[in-house]
Amino acid sequence: MAQADPQKMRWVKIWDAPTRLFHWTLVALIIGAYVTAENGWIDWHFRCGYSIIALLLFRLGWGLVGSDTARFVRFVKSPFAALGHLAHFTRREPDTEVGHNAAGGLMVLGMLALIGFQVGSGLFSTDGIFTDGPLASLVGSDMSERITGWHVFNFNLILAAVAMHILAILAYAAVKRHDLVRPMVTGVKRLPAAIAAPRIAPWWRALLVFAVAAGAAWGLSAA
Repeated sequence: MAQADPQKMRWVKIWDAPTRLFHWTLVALIIGAYVTAENGWIDWHFRCGYSIIALLLFRLGWGLVGSDTARFVRFVKSPFAALGHLAHFTRREPDTEVGHNAAGGLMVLGMLALIGFQVGSGLFSTDGIFTDGPLASLVGSDMSERITGWHVFNFNLILAAVAMHILAILAYAAVKRHDLVRPMVTGVKRLPAAIAAPRIAPWWRALLVFAVAAGAAWGLSAA
């Protein structure tokens, strides 16, 4: 079998549609959650929260059974690997990453953890007057008010993480000339022909995982 020419470039699909839909829908829902909270539209705020829960549960499942680049085992590396990657940040070189790099993978985990805490704490929160989260009664009013404070503070951490994420994208574009946005929009990336394309999971598997995730989120909303 003839080997691929390492100098030849080709377009490779690295991000499947479910992963890209998760990413951009999550962005829209976080904005929606902020707007509804600021305007006191609590019912819609909770709807955004339940929708985010469904997305997070989907992402956890997809991280186990999804496409190669979506699987946690493929992109979650040690902090030492992340530091090793960042040590060469100023070196301008072709972007040959198939999926997240070591630093980006840890950032994904951090974002998922912060957003998971946000929606989880929202389930136990209260406004002290009219509206309680569906699980607030399990912890009592005093603890519920404390968790609500954590809920408000954690959103500031999410904003800081989002700002770091955007700055990282801009830095990669300015310093290394790497376009990290286009692949997450189109799903494809120009890579050397010698690099194997990742395995893309079938769409029906994503639908099955999302159906389970959405059902779980609906169960929480009906609690």
